Amino acid sequence: MKQDNIVKLVVVLTIICVISAFALALVYNVTKEPIAKQKRLEMIKAIKSVLPSSAVNDPVKDKVTIEKKDIYIGKDKNNKVTGVAFKVYSKEGYGGTIEIMLGINCKDNSVNGIEILSMSETPGLGAKITEDWFKNQYKKRNLKNTNWKVKKDGGDIDQISGATISPRAVTKAVYNGLKFFEKYKNKIK
Repeated sequence: MKQDNIVKLVVVLTIICVISAFALALVYNVTKEPIAKQKRLEMIKAIKSVLPSSAVNDPVKDKVTIEKKDIYIGKDKNNKVTGVAFKVYSKEGYGGTIEIMLGINCKDNSVNGIEILSMSETPGLGAKITEDWFKNQYKKRNLKNTNWKVKKDGGDIDQISGATISPRAVTKAVYNGLKFFEKYKNKIK
């Protein structure tokens, strides 16, 4: 008798698992494309927000690839390159990888803006890297006018009280992005 109950239980659980798997697959297929579309729109918004305001073209269409890195080119009404945007990463965040869209103004090779695309930093602490006051401190900084370390380490970048690891990671990623641009700016422009 107990054997029959176990068999029934296994059959019922198997049916429930199969139905759940089909439902999950259906939800995935229905939501996959809208999620991908939303991510593309967020990326385009980030690109446009870090490029100089003089860029009037579609930077996604004018993208070039250098060393497997997509570089989005911003051009003014005279088709002159005014800025570039590309992703930079740091695997040194407190919560793991931080993905950043870095915009560079080609007029003076300085940071035009940054947007945090993804991160897993601690809410209320490291997650403050997404706040405007933090991101704005990078604007107009270049390789020559900035000591690319947080102030706690003797540099020019403000850290976040109680969360120095996240600002260090962002600062290092932006610095490495500027070095990449410096190396390839003639090819990009």
